Amino acid sequence: MEQIKNLHNRFKQLSGNNETISRENLDSVPGLAYNPIRKQIIEAFFDKRNQHENEVGSFEEIGFEQFIMVMSHFRPPSLKTTLEEKEAMRKEKLCFLFNMHDTDNDGIITLEEYRKVVEELLSKSGAMGQEVAREIADAAMLEVASTNVPHMAPHEFYEGITFEHFEQILKGLEMESRMYIRFLDVDTTTMHCGKSTA
Repeated sequence: MEQIKNLHNRFKQLSGNNETISRENLDSVPGLAYNPIRKQIIEAFFDKRNQHENEVGSFEEIGFEQFIMVMSHFRPPSLKTTLEEKEAMRKEKLCFLFNMHDTDNDGIITLEEYRKVVEELLSKSGAMGQEVAREIADAAMLEVASTNVPHMAPHEFYEGITFEHFEQILKGLEMESRMYIRFLDVDTTTMHCGKSTA
């Protein structure tokens, strides 16, 4: 209950005590300022697919319940979480991540969508230019294609990464407790991730 209360306080702070928040409200979160995929994270809050609705598209603004629904994707498993529950959490997190990169809602992460993410991750670090980042993205997508469709003929076109391929690619990655974002801090001197220090 304390965590929900803290989330509600943070929601109110972000929204300026309004009933809904917009992308602009989330854009001001300091914990996201230097995240190279900040735009995708913010957009994920407004993606209808992440609200357990059977619709595509996005909301202009979201209320507290919708905010909590998205925040639940970042919660780590507890010690009491069963293996079955952990597997369900993992699948939910994978769907959430997949939706972040499938920006046109067609069920496939295309080369263009993949390239955009890789370019943002690599070029914003300042270590390399956009053209080198693009070449790395293309090579990585080619590797994904050869892994997912090993007997692809030269004339065949790899459409992109399906959710099943995405699951396979991330099979060995332990993400249940590592997928988090820091923006629950209402005031860093008095509260940290749901725990009041006052």
